[in-house]
Amino acid sequence: MERGGGAQLRPGESVLFIDRKEREYLRVLRAGTRVHVRGGTIQADQLIGCDEGRVVYNTAQEPFLMLRPSFAQLIPNLPRKAQVIYPKDIGPILMWGDIYPGATVIEVGTGPGALSMALLRAIGPQGRLISYEVRADFAEMAQANVRQYYGEAPNWSVKVADVMDGIEERDVDRMTVDIAEPWHLLPNAAAALRPGGLILGYVPTVLQVKQFVDHLRAHGGFAAVQSFEALLRFWHVKNLSIRPEHRMVAHTGFVIVARRVVEAEMR
Repeated sequence: MERGGGAQLRPGESVLFIDRKEREYLRVLRAGTRVHVRGGTIQADQLIGCDEGRVVYNTAQEPFLMLRPSFAQLIPNLPRKAQVIYPKDIGPILMWGDIYPGATVIEVGTGPGALSMALLRAIGPQGRLISYEVRADFAEMAQANVRQYYGEAPNWSVKVADVMDGIEERDVDRMTVDIAEPWHLLPNAAAALRPGGLILGYVPTVLQVKQFVDHLRAHGGFAAVQSFEALLRFWHVKNLSIRPEHRMVAHTGFVIVARRVVEAEMR
C-alpha cells in the first residue's frame, strides 16, 4: 500500500508497532479484523482513521507506539524466503550504483523485493525497472511485497528467467546483480549495457569478490572497478550511559562497481 498523504492511517496500510523494549512488529491494517501483537490483539477498525505516532494498547494492556514504517525499518521486517539486502547496503548501492530518476535499470535476482522497492523509488515513475529472477517463488514473493509495501508499479517488469540464457534489453543504464557467480553474466551484461553504463554486484565472500573483479578486468569491456563493504554501528544513548551497542550488523556483503566502456585499456 502506498504511503498516505497525511497522518491518518488507511485500510490496507502497513503499520509498525514498537513495544517498550523497542522491538518491532510489522502488521497490515485490514478492516474488520484483529491485529495480533505480542499475546494480545487490537481491533484494526479502531486504528484506521487514527493518526500515526500515537500509543495504543492491545487486549493484554501492553502499550505500543504505532507508526508507518520508514524504509529502513521496513526492510528487516519484510516477509521473505531469501536473504534480504540490509538498509546499510542498499544506501551505498543506490549511491555507488548512481541510480537516478528516469534511468533504465536491470535487476538480477529479486530476493524478497527490498532492493526492487529502493530502485523503484530512485528511478521514479519515468524510469524503468526490469527484474530477472530464476526462481518463480522468489519472484512471486518480491511482487507481493512490492504491491503491499510500495504500491502499484506499472514501470516494473518481472521476468522468471535465467539471465545466463540471455538478456533481451539493450542500451540499459544500470544493472544490479545479486547472484552467486556474477562473473558468468559478464558477456550478457556487456551486450545489454550502454557505453558508460554501470554494473554493480553484491556478493557475500572475498572469494567471490576476487573472481568477479578478475573477470571484470579481463573482459576488456569494463573499467573503473571498485570494491568495498559498509559497516554500521548503532550507539546506546540513555542518561549517562553512552556506548556502542553490544550487537551490530557488521559484514553482510561486498559491493563491486564497474563501468561499461568501449575500450578498457589505457594507451
